[in-house]
Amino acid sequence: MQKLKALFAVGSTVAAGSVFAAVPSEVTESLTEAGTDAAVIGGAVLVVLVGIAAFKYMRRAM
Repeated sequence: MQKLKALFAVGSTVAAGSVFAAVPSEVTESLTEAGTDAAVIGGAVLVVLVGIAAFKYMRRAM
């Protein structure tokens, strides 16, 4: 069982290394830009949700 685990770990490491080698730089740049865009949109959604919760809290207090 230990040999099987070690063989699987080595095989998946080799497969992952060969996969990362084939990715062009344009793809990684696009993914980085997409991550930045997602973070900006997520932040805006969070601000809106906090604003709605604060508004509801203030209306309940009145």
